[in-house]
Amino acid sequence: MGGNSPCASCKLLRRRCAKDCIFAPYFPSDDPHKFAIVHKVFGASNVGKMLQELPVEQRADAVSSLVYEANARIRDPVYGCVGAISYLQNQVSQLQMQLAVAQAEILCIQMQQEPMLPTPQILDQVDDKSFLHNQYLNFANSSTNVIHDHSLKRESIFGDMVSS
Repeated sequence: MGGNSPCASCKLLRRRCAKDCIFAPYFPSDDPHKFAIVHKVFGASNVGKMLQELPVEQRADAVSSLVYEANARIRDPVYGCVGAISYLQNQVSQLQMQLAVAQAEILCIQMQQEPMLPTPQILDQVDDKSFLHNQYLNFANSSTNVIHDHSLKRESIFGDMVSS
């Protein structure tokens, strides 16, 4: 910042904040935790080098990503944000399976409630051929929701099979 108050980086590192301090625009003095966590995970020197290599218009996004990744690394030191992504992907997979099961149950209930397809004896009694056509269309439309993958097992991120 160069003014009265040094940026969070210079304050934490106990150095004078120069006018051209690369950290000052992204780590203001009123949010010291933001820099502290990034410094703890990546190191001030590495972060400074990363920021210097980027165009000025991309630095704010880079700092935002570094803060997110640093927070994720503190929560999960092994996987970081990849762990969060895997967790969310597993949730999506489980919800897709639950949706498929629910759709299959709905389809079964619909099929139980629909009358059987007409037999040849019934067709002889029906003069209107549109009756058969409408019954066929109703059946065809309801059967488009059939689930083709009946497997309710999935592989976890650890390589073992998990049943739902």
